[in-house]
Amino acid sequence: MKVEEGVELAGFTTLGTGGPARAFARPESEREVGELLRWAAEQELAVAVVGLGSNLLAADAGVDALVLRLGAELAAVEVDGDVIRAGGGAANAVCLHRARTAGLGGFEFACAIPGTIGGGVWMNGGAYGGDFSTVLERALVATADGSGWLTPAELALSYRHSELRHGQVVLQAELRLRPRSSEEIKAEVRELNAQRKAAQPTNRRTFGSVFKNPEHELSAGRMLEACRLKGFRIGGAQISPKHANFIENAGGATTADALALMTEARRRAHEQYGVLLEHEVEFLGDLALSDL
Repeated sequence: MKVEEGVELAGFTTLGTGGPARAFARPESEREVGELLRWAAEQELAVAVVGLGSNLLAADAGVDALVLRLGAELAAVEVDGDVIRAGGGAANAVCLHRARTAGLGGFEFACAIPGTIGGGVWMNGGAYGGDFSTVLERALVATADGSGWLTPAELALSYRHSELRHGQVVLQAELRLRPRSSEEIKAEVRELNAQRKAAQPTNRRTFGSVFKNPEHELSAGRMLEACRLKGFRIGGAQISPKHANFIENAGGATTADALALMTEARRRAHEQYGVLLEHEVEFLGDLALSDL
């Protein structure tokens, strides 16, 4: 299994920022993932998976970890009755297409999540009232000690959360869906995509939603909009003029720029509403938001 050194993560994140990974590999099978995890444990290296690079903010100085990009059989998708069996590296869009072709509904919400199955399980990704906990039957998770199947209860899925931690890799997931006509699926996806395009900066480089929605009458986006943050810019990063819970790479952005925007957004939300926003984006490397 080839392990590369110093691979720049900016090329693997949707925001387009991030420094080099100490080690980088592209495993194509469960066996290769196991070998890499054992190697990382011997080297006392943390492990992270990049997927399609959304929902990730990687440190400009680099990431002292083994970063994995799953491929081949780990990105394969197959249909078995009303179950979609997909590798952790499979794109949500591919799974949704296969589900629609097979006349299986319930995964339509994922049209708004430009990531992978593994990432969806990792954070219980969701949109438009649906999330992975509503369709996930079980997930095959690898560690340095071996692989095993975990149920949603064992994963402790909740709002944008699971108990998975770095060093655990989602190799495969089984999604149990329900019969629905392809035309109905296509119509709902068309409607959801239209809503997303109208409300979100889909034609800009972002990492997706910045903060989780708080337990408040206002969503994170509405709260930050009320704080007059739309279009606010630091360096090459700006809070989207279209949706205040997105940060755009407006040209030459760094992770430090994005982190500074997040810190200011949290400060203003706390000052105006008394709410401490929790970031949804996953941090890779030595990153943290400043205390208020």
